[in-house]
Parts: sequence; structure tokens; C-alpha cells
Amino acid sequence: MSLPTTLNYIKLKTAPSHESELKDGDVFVKHLYFSNDPTQRVYIQKDSVPSRCYMDPVLEGEPMRAFGISEIILSKSDKYAPGDLVYGTFSWSDYQVINEAFVWMKIDDKTFDIPTQLSNLGHTGLTAYFGLTHVLKMKEGQTIVISAAAGATGSVAVQIAKHMLKSAKVIGLAGTEDKCRWVESLGADICINYHDADYKEQLDKAIGPDYIDLYFDNVGGEMLSHMFTRVKKFGRIAACGSIIGYNDDDKNKLTNWTNLIFNYLTVEGFIVTNYAEHFPEAFGFLIEGLSTGKIKNEGSYYPLTKVPEILDLIFGSKKPNGKLLTRIA
Repeated sequence: MSLPTTLNYIKLKTAPSHESELKDGDVFVKHLYFSNDPTQRVYIQKDSVPSRCYMDPVLEGEPMRAFGISEIILSKSDKYAPGDLVYGTFSWSDYQVINEAFVWMKIDDKTFDIPTQLSNLGHTGLTAYFGLTHVLKMKEGQTIVISAAAGATGSVAVQIAKHMLKSAKVIGLAGTEDKCRWVESLGADICINYHDADYKEQLDKAIGPDYIDLYFDNVGGEMLSHMFTRVKKFGRIAACGSIIGYNDDDKNKLTNWTNLIFNYLTVEGFIVTNYAEHFPEAFGFLIEGLSTGKIKNEGSYYPLTKVPEILDLIFGSKKPNGKLLTRIA
């Protein structure tokens, strides 16, 4: 499969907003910011089986789905009123009529700006938090490798692991030397450029003879296969993403599987929405990190007309550090 990133595949069009058609439970929203995520590539895969997806696929001709922050303009919902800022699952557009079921929450605390609310206090920060604390069950003094460490989730995971969970050693993997230096500035003890021909040798040296306790995987494929050989007995691997294979299934093939058996490894996939009942604890943790400077936010902003370019950036080494957001207003 290939990535449909050009305007030959992504059509921008003008259409009426239908705000006069609100039904009970509906809200009419003005979108402010959208999150751009690798998982959006999965939404549009033609051979997706809905029952095996955590969200329904986006069909050809439908607007792309995205997490976002929006303002309520009109409401026939008992939960939300005009003027409310809300976080939810929306579609690429300026305005939208949507049922309240697709609104996750109202944003009451305005301490942090909207980009921070959508990134480090949104599903990006939540994913890093739950991956480290609930999936990997990280303890103080443990060691960890984090792939895609210059990305949105990876960069937050680096900061949480080092500054808040007190990891003894955080090793990052990123796609350029500049990205690696940035990851180290966030707190990683070392970051290795996975485009280096000898990156595996560099990684093995950084890990050392005692192996690694934990691996936070955002990539899959060959990198994950190698990490099967580097995690110590009874170690844990969080399968957060598989970006290497979203555009090429062949790159998702895994080897070294016997290492899981012989070393009693635990590999656990997860989706952040499964932890909704624990969101309050996560928000408290993330707010503390942001308030104390232990977690920093960095992102880039693009207009809605640039979404094809954003998709290109997400899957390449030219992607800016941190979070990519679409700014509507």
C-alpha cells in the first residue's frame, strides 16, 4: 500500500454547515485545532476490517477523522453550552454538526493554551503516560528505550520517564542527528540516529551487557525485532504504534520471536481510549509535569489546506520535532 498524500487523493471543498439541522443531543462546533497522527493512515486503509479496528475506517469520499479542540456555537445537548471549549473526535472542516457522543470532555481549566491541551494534555500525553505507567509499569531506576523519540508521543515519553518516573537510563531513537540532540535536551541520556548504518551496534553499546528493562515501541518492524534481543528476562514492551508498516506491510514482518519465549517477555498493545476511567489521574500527573517544567511542549502549526503536506511530514525524517497541529482559527 502507498500513502495518498497529494491533492489528487485529498479533496478540499466548500459545503454548507447545516447548523439548522441540529437534533436533540447535537452540537454545532467551530473547530480550532486538529491533531495530526500516524494512525490516520490506518483509518483510510481500504482492506481494513471494522471489527478489528478501534475506530471505524474512514471510507472514500468521507472527511478525515481527527482528534481536536472546538468551540460550541449552538447546542441541543444537556451536557454542553455555547461558548464551551471541548475535546473530541471530529472531522476535517471549519464547522461541524456532531452528536455529543463524539465529544470526549469539556475543557474547564484554561491554565494551558489550546495547543498544549491538545498535545501534552490530550491523547498524545495520555498515550505516553499510560504506556509508561499502566502498560510498562515503569518503576524508579529502570532502564528504557523509546523509539520515534522526537515524535509527539515519544518526546513526551522521554520526559516523563526521565524527569518524573526517575528512569536510570533513557535511550532514544530518532531519524536525524539534530533530532537526536533535541531528544537529549529533553532528558534522554543518549539518542541514536536509526539511519546510521551501524545504529544497532550503537544501540547495543548504549544498552550495555545488562540489557534493558523496558521498550516503548512506536515503530514496529526491524527495530522491534532487534529490541526483542535487547530486553532482559521478564522485561516489558509497550506496542504503541507501528509506523514503519502503515504504508508497507512487508516492513512489519518480525523476527527473533523465540526471544519472547525464552526470556519470558511481555508485549502489550494498547489504545489510550481504553483507559478513560483513569484519565483524571493522568491529567493530574501531566499538569504537575507541565507546571513544574518537567514536561515541555513543542509543536508546529499548519492551516487546513496544508494537510496533504502534513501527512507527508509525519512519515518522514523531515518532520518537525514534537506535535504537528492543524490550526483552523
